Formats: sequence, structure tokens, C-alpha cells
Amino acid sequence: MIHSTAIIEPGAKLGNNVSVGPYSYIGNDVVIGDNCIIESHVVVKGPSTIGSGNHIFQFASVGEACQDKKYNNEPTTLIMGDNNVIRECATIHRGTIQDQGFTKIGSNNLFMAYTHVAHDAVIGDNVIFANNASVAGHVHVGDWVILGGNSGVHQFCKIGAHAFIGMYSGVNKDVPPFVTTIGMPAGPAAINKEGMKRRGFESDEIMAVRRAYKAFYRKSLGAEEAIESLSEDAAKYPAVKLMVDFVKNSERGIVR
Repeated sequence: MIHSTAIIEPGAKLGNNVSVGPYSYIGNDVVIGDNCIIESHVVVKGPSTIGSGNHIFQFASVGEACQDKKYNNEPTTLIMGDNNVIRECATIHRGTIQDQGFTKIGSNNLFMAYTHVAHDAVIGDNVIFANNASVAGHVHVGDWVILGGNSGVHQFCKIGAHAFIGMYSGVNKDVPPFVTTIGMPAGPAAINKEGMKRRGFESDEIMAVRRAYKAFYRKSLGAEEAIESLSEDAAKYPAVKLMVDFVKNSERGIVR
């Protein structure tokens, strides 16, 4: 159902069974997939491609031009997958030509009220942003990450899969997979053991991730020494290999 007060620009393309509530605005160059629900007072601008089954709540702003002062109205994009929930007053901005030209959101994510995804961010699948969590430009967030309430991530940082960013964390370095952070600036606290158990990781792999965490954070080893000490576990356990590869490829350095 398209409410009579909604504004749908001629260049917008809406799929089957899309609902648009009162006073919402859908701009040109916006593609919205099947079975999406756009509540009242939502703004969706483009170029943006929104997948199927997404639910965008009132007063959210999706696909707006970014807040980077270098942005000069270039035709950058937002790409969003399926089955995302975007709650009240959340903001998601398009990319810039200084990066790949797009902001990318995966599928099955929850963005709670007042969350913010800045330009050129890449968000994986099954991610949760708790209320007021924000990521700056060019941030990459892996699958199954949880960002606690009022947490913030500095531009160009990367958050590894299954990490847990504790509430009020201020992240200014990369966070390896499975690591839980807390503090300002954010530091490592433990592994995300409960998250791993909920997602079906076996106990021996959880213990291997714990050993990897200790190698990186509890044994006074340099990164290269820690990586070398984990070679056997990395060969045996995919989760440890994920951690090792992440640390090897970190450009900003990992949280300490």
C-alpha cells in the first residue's frame, strides 16, 4: 500500500508488495525490492538499491548524501541486502569517490534507534547496532558483530567477524574476530564466548580461539611472534585462521 501523502519520484522503482507510509519520500534512482515496509516520515534517496524484505521505521534517513566535506554531489550509491530492520531516526549515507563509491549493507541486520552508518562503510550480515552506535567513514564491520549502545568506531577501522563492541567503547584500532572490547579508547576484554556458543561453534574451537586471544593479548608477544605460535591451531581451526589472517592484514594495528 502506498499512502496518499507519500511522495514517490518518477525515477523510483518499487517491487511487489511494497508498503510506503504517510509523508514518506522515495527519491529518484531508488530501487526497492519486494515485500519491503517503509513506515511513515521516512526519507530514502539515491542512487540506492534496497533489497527485499527490509523494514524501515519512521524518521529514518537512508541513502542521503554523506557528511564528508570533500563530497561534491558525485553519483555515489548505497547498496543494501535483504531482511534488514532499520529503526527510528537511524541514518545511512551513500559513499564517496575517494573510496569505492558506495556504502554497502548486507542482510539480516538490525540497526536500532539513532544508529549511524557513514559513507563508504561496509557492513556484513547478521550485525546488530544497539541504540546510538555509530561507525565513521570507510569502516568495515564483519558478519555477526554486535556494537553496544553508544559505541563509536573511528574512520578506516575494521571490526572482525563475531566481535562484540561493548557499550560506550571508542574504537580507534582494528578489532580482531571474536574479541570483546570495552572502554575509551576501546581495549580487549575477552573473547565473545557466549556469541560463539550461540552460533554453534564447538567447544574445542572456542578453546582454540581463547588460546589465540591469550597469544595476542596475554603473553607479551609481538604480533608476528603470536602469529607464529598459532600456526598449528590456525591450520586446524578455521576460527583461529580467521583471527590470524585478520591480524596479518591489519593496516591500523589491533586494539591493545
